[in-house]
Amino acid sequence: VQLVESGGGSVQAGGSLRLSCMASGFTGSMPSMAWFRQGPGKEREGVATVGCVGSTRYADSVKGRFTISKDNAKNTLYLQMNGLDVEDTAQYYCASRDRACAGSLNRSDFGDWGQGTQVTVSS
Repeated sequence: VQLVESGGGSVQAGGSLRLSCMASGFTGSMPSMAWFRQGPGKEREGVATVGCVGSTRYADSVKGRFTISKDNAKNTLYLQMNGLDVEDTAQYYCASRDRACAGSLNRSDFGDWGQGTQVTVSS
């Protein structure tokens, strides 16, 4: 499985960004996917997840601001981020759970990771 993120960048507080993750190598349809992030001096944390049938779950810190979605035909995962805050500054990673359908925000549930894309929010 290969995961390639894009869409990161620098933005002012209150702005928006849309991250994409192009996936390849799945044995079937897109499995459970998620976005994680790791800020400076912080542990990697789950941000949003989407299961096989489209159910979603979010970290409390991003609820109402971030939206996770996927395009099964394109094997692409997205993260729309609105109302960005300086606390959202982090490296963002796409992750997949091969042959698993349930979404998760638990890092240890995911075996495949992208290289990450940097999001920097300034005040």
